[in-house]
Amino acid sequence: MTMFDLTGRVAVVTGGNGGIGLGMARGLAAAGARVVVAARNAVKAEAAVAELGAQSAFIALDVADESSCRAVIDQTEKRFGRLDILVNNAGTSIRKPPETYIAAEWHAVLDTNLTGAFLCSQAAHPVMKRSGGGKIINIGSMFALFGSAYAAPYAASKGALVQLTKSLAAAWATDNIQVNAVLPGWIDTELTRDARQQVAGLHERVLARTPAGRWGVPKDLAGIAVFLASPASDFITGAAIPVDGGFSAMG
Repeated sequence: MTMFDLTGRVAVVTGGNGGIGLGMARGLAAAGARVVVAARNAVKAEAAVAELGAQSAFIALDVADESSCRAVIDQTEKRFGRLDILVNNAGTSIRKPPETYIAAEWHAVLDTNLTGAFLCSQAAHPVMKRSGGGKIINIGSMFALFGSAYAAPYAASKGALVQLTKSLAAAWATDNIQVNAVLPGWIDTELTRDARQQVAGLHERVLARTPAGRWGVPKDLAGIAVFLASPASDFITGAAIPVDGGFSAMG
């Protein structure tokens, strides 16, 4: 259907070289978009670009560095002439009891998950505005809805990211820029594999609470990425949409 056609559109996916980011990048590329994989690990990123096809590219990005956030948007516009879609996916977590964090650990998580998304969005705004509009997709988490005893900075950053999403949506609607958040449930990625090793019983608890009866996989995020990046969602902004197999619907 043409309302989901992304031919000619240019997307930047931060952290797009693995996990949820790569799952979304695959969906966007399959719908016709040219995808910039913006990440730190060049080896993983080049492998992702090879898979996504000749229309894609890798641009190095450290979302904790303000100049790097601005540079990736500038380089994308110079290389492709436009920017239509920004997926703020890059994220990190440090898991430990809240009383044991030091300030540097707190800031490391917030700077990556929250501030990086803000800076990339801020840099993307004028480019999207010049071309008549755009789509920003922020990757939140179930921990935007629930607390986490072992990842307080991560939960705080994702909750704040939803409020940032609503604020940017309200500010930029008149520029025809839609800003939405996706709240993934428990997805089988490198990050959650580490969590399963560090948090006893996590795998069993996730399966017991998820009505779909399984962990998600990165390709489960491809469809929502295409929807929120396409004209099909032009009147949706400021939303936070769970993609969690029903996890958040369970009491």
